[in-house]
Amino acid sequence: MSAPSTARPGRLDGKVAVVTGGASGIGLASVRRFVDEGARVVIGDLADDAGGQLAEQLGGPEVARYVHVDVTEPEQVAELFRVASDEFGSVDIAFNNAGISPPEDDSILDTDLAAWRKVQDVNLTSVYLCCKAVLPYMLEQGRGSIINTASFVAVMGAATSQISYSASKGGVLSMSRELGVQFARQGVRVNALCPGPVNTPLLQELFAADPERAERRLVHVPMGRFAEPAEIANAVLFLASDESSFITANAFLVDGGITGAYVTPIS
Repeated sequence: MSAPSTARPGRLDGKVAVVTGGASGIGLASVRRFVDEGARVVIGDLADDAGGQLAEQLGGPEVARYVHVDVTEPEQVAELFRVASDEFGSVDIAFNNAGISPPEDDSILDTDLAAWRKVQDVNLTSVYLCCKAVLPYMLEQGRGSIINTASFVAVMGAATSQISYSASKGGVLSMSRELGVQFARQGVRVNALCPGPVNTPLLQELFAADPERAERRLVHVPMGRFAEPAEIANAVLFLASDESSFITANAFLVDGGITGAYVTPIS
C-alpha cells in the first residue's frame, strides 16, 4: 500500500491570473508566486525578451504565456484578457500593476503637461482599461479578484515631489473602492494594493542619481529599509486567494509602518 500524499495544494490551484508589468519588479515576483501556488498566468508587458523568457522558465504555454501589451491601448488590453480566457478557460485574478515614475514628474511647479499626462495614462487610465476589460469575464463567471497597484502616497503626502504619480495612485485607490462596492454582491472583489517604497528597478533608477532623495524617503519608514518585491508579492497572493474572501474595496497597505507613524531622522 502506497503512503498517502503529503503534497500541500496550492492556494491558487485551478485559477488563471493576468499580471500587467509582469516581467519585472513586483509584477515579476507576483507571477512567480502565483505559479508556485498552482495558477496559470498570462504575463502582460512591453519587455518582450524578458517576458518571453520568463514564460518559458515557468513551464511554457501550459503554465504561462507572454503577451506584448501597451496598457494605454484599449485594443491591446482587451486582447490580453481574451488570451487568458481563450487559452486557459477563465480569468480569476487580474493584477493591474503596470506603472511608471519618471524623473520629469516632480514638483507641480516643474512638471509640464506632457509629463503629467504620460503618468496619468500609464498609472491610472490603464487600470481603468484593465478593469473595464476583465469585469465582463468575472461577472459571467460570478467570481474574481482584481488587485490594482496604488501606493502609500494614495493615503498620505509623499516625502519627495512626484505630483502626477501621487495623483494617479490616489485615483487608483478611489476607483478600486468604487468598483469593490459596486460588484461585491456579484462575486467580484476589487482591492487597491498600497506598497511602501520597494527595492525594484524603478525605485533604483529613480534614486541612483540622487542618494539624498532616497534617504529622505527611507528615513520615514519605521522598519528602516525598503520592501523587497517578494514581500509585496506575498500580499498580492493573499488578495488573489480565497483567504481574503471577505476583503473588498480596501486599501491594503504593505508599507513597513510608514503611514502609521512619523519617524524623525536619527542623528
